[in-house]
This record gives sequence, C-alpha cells and structure tokens, in this order.
Amino acid sequence: MTQRITIMAAVDLSDYSAMTVRYSTWLTKQLNAALLLVSVINQRDLDMVSRAMVGYEAFSLPNYIEEQIKDRKARIKDLLDTVSPEAIDYSVEVRQGVPYLEVLAAVKNHQPNMLVVGAKGRSNLADVVVGSTARKLYRRSPVPLVTIPAGFSDVPF
Repeated sequence: MTQRITIMAAVDLSDYSAMTVRYSTWLTKQLNAALLLVSVINQRDLDMVSRAMVGYEAFSLPNYIEEQIKDRKARIKDLLDTVSPEAIDYSVEVRQGVPYLEVLAAVKNHQPNMLVVGAKGRSNLADVVVGSTARKLYRRSPVPLVTIPAGFSDVPF
C-alpha cells in the first residue's frame, strides 16, 4: 500500500499568501495529496503585545492567543475558499514562536513530502529579494522546498 502524499504550506496571511495557497492547492489536486496549512504567530509580536498590555488587568495573553488562533484559522479557510472553491483534503495548524523554527518543527512532526513557502512575507522591508523566514528554511528544510516568488501568478487550473 502506498502512503498518501502530504504537502505542507507555510502561510503568514500577508499579501503574498494567496499565491502560496493557490499553488499549494493546485499541487494538492495534481498529486491527489493532503494539504497541511501551517501559520505561526510570531513570538516577537506576542512579546510586544504582552509588554504593551502591562497594567491592564482585563487582558489575558492566553485568551489573546486563543483569539488569534481562531482568527487565523478562519482567515486561512476564507483564503482557501477564495483560491480553490473545489473541496480538497486539508487541515490547518496554528503555532506560536519563531516562524522558521516552528515551520521546521511542524515538518519534523508531520513529515510532509514537500514544503511550499512564499519568497516574501509579512515584512516587505527586512529582506528585499527573499524573506528572512524563507531564506532560513532554504538552508534547513529536510524536505523538498518549493518557493513561490512575489508576483507569481501563473498557476494553471
């Protein structure tokens, strides 16, 4: 019996995420694969929110994280519905921490056959040609890595 192919896509919900999701769903359909969409809540952002909310007794970081997870899952589902109205086998995982480390941990945990990432993400200024998370994944990914360049739009359907 052959094992089903799994494609993992890293999704940061930036402007570049739509093409990463679109290409991942196209690959999923072509290969009759399962799709795992992984999004990471950046620890740097959580630290900033936590510092900003010092003194606000009504603020709860665990509740904030729970809301962020629900929001990301809903936004990813909306994005998936927009780029691929056909039903596909997919799941969503939201993690928190350092993005490239969490993506690598998800790869280790789920052992996908390939990883799809956008070449640019949230911060458009830090790394002009290739985003820092993508660059770190190039060097460390234990599975084949497909990179979707910024501005890419030629996915056959």
